[in-house]
Amino acid sequence: MHGIIDPIAPTGLMIKERRTADSIKVVYYRSGSAGSRLSPSDVDTVAISSAKILHVTGITAGLSASAADAVDFAVSCAKEAGTLVSFDYNYRSALWAPPAAAAAFRRLTEQADLVFAGDDEAALVVGPGTPRDQASALAELGPRHAVIKLGARGSVALIHGEYFEQPAIPVRAVDTVGAGDAFVAGYLSDLLRGVTPEERLLTAATVGAFACTVEGDWEGNPVRDELGLLHAVENVRR
Repeated sequence: MHGIIDPIAPTGLMIKERRTADSIKVVYYRSGSAGSRLSPSDVDTVAISSAKILHVTGITAGLSASAADAVDFAVSCAKEAGTLVSFDYNYRSALWAPPAAAAAFRRLTEQADLVFAGDDEAALVVGPGTPRDQASALAELGPRHAVIKLGARGSVALIHGEYFEQPAIPVRAVDTVGAGDAFVAGYLSDLLRGVTPEERLLTAATVGAFACTVEGDWEGNPVRDELGLLHAVENVRR
């Protein structure tokens, strides 16, 4: 674990409020936070060069100019070291306007080996279209894995030139915040295990579904031996 303490800036804050049984309001306080002061000098180049995957998101790039520079520097270090680069768009309209985000996302997509985006996020870079069309357009920019996350509609991926589709795992959704991140975590975990694209996408869908079943961003995420729970007949394990 690599951590840096900023003695001047506060920690960023997220407040999540359930407004109705089916509606959640999320407010972020990131301006001037320690995270927004991230710069290339904070990047642990040794950790990146020894890692198998570097995962970055559009949130960090949108925090500030110095944070965007840190992301670009980290990606360049990974490329030089032969470390895979994974990029999840994670567009947040409160951080930047669509044209600025689109330019940064396109640049990072061109550098990435794996790209994850919702269909609305992908439209920022490649325009609207079917999920297959968007995956194809993203892959043309460079990534070997282009995955379009569709929430309750599942996902579509173009992996090494082959299309794959994965239905969503049906669950009673309690809180969908964090499901996209959980999906990506499941995919990357299985990528490191060396399993097939079908298995990777199924694990991604399953982990994403788990995240929706309880309150919180990460509290519902499973360990590997729990992946079958969503298909269990009995509700209690003894």
